[in-house]
Amino acid sequence: MIKRITLVLAVALSFTACKKDDNKETVLLFSPEQDKQLGAQLKAEIFANPNEYPVLDEAKYPFAYEYIRGLKDSILNTGKIGYKDEFAWEVYIIQDDSVLNAFASPGGYIFFYTGLIKYLDNEDDLMGVMGHEIAHADRRHSVKQMQRQYGISLLLNIVLGKEPGQLSQILAGVAGNTAGLAFSRDAESEADAYSVEYLSQTPYRCDGAKTFFEKLSAAGGSTVPKFLSTHPPAADRVVEIENKAIELGCDTTYYSPSSYQTFKNSLP
Repeated sequence: MIKRITLVLAVALSFTACKKDDNKETVLLFSPEQDKQLGAQLKAEIFANPNEYPVLDEAKYPFAYEYIRGLKDSILNTGKIGYKDEFAWEVYIIQDDSVLNAFASPGGYIFFYTGLIKYLDNEDDLMGVMGHEIAHADRRHSVKQMQRQYGISLLLNIVLGKEPGQLSQILAGVAGNTAGLAFSRDAESEADAYSVEYLSQTPYRCDGAKTFFEKLSAAGGSTVPKFLSTHPPAADRVVEIENKAIELGCDTTYYSPSSYQTFKNSLP
């Protein structure tokens, strides 16, 4: 019994040593390495389910992967990413033109649907979404929400391989931003704001995260895709992004390299 108590205390202390996080609403008991392990298991679940998640084969689409990962690296190299060296930062493309979606799992595993890529007009627009998803991962929003939703014990068992059946349920929440795993208003606003900050250190328009909302509204769309949530409302988020750009005094003109159309054409 004494040995068991000692082990529990040792585990708790190891979590306490790595629980520091800027988001005050949740004290994280997962270490960054455990974020990465959980994200790797979710990635494996995605690749094991090609009917629901038809991930593009890197060998068949090398240009597309080199391109989108180059965009990711542009943000990682801004010096603004807290877990740049700790997380995996892998980007994959899911082939489904009917889905306007992107999502990030813990540990920096990010997925974009072809539907979203083809819907956006400029590289700056995609960079705005890329910044938003990187912020979700770097600010550890997913694992915070998972911890609130499922509890630390279940997540720990999944990392240890003891609850493989729960992965599908959690993945559905991450990939679809379902009601049970929807990010809070603060988390969505924070991801938007960090996207502006990231892009302010690049040649791209720093408010690229707002252009998706504007295009959707111009087209008469009444529903914001789940990956961007509806909290806060789209109009409010546009204003908040614009205010963040004003606060930073960053460039809001399009960089718009012509290679974006080549990238879109390279997709199936």
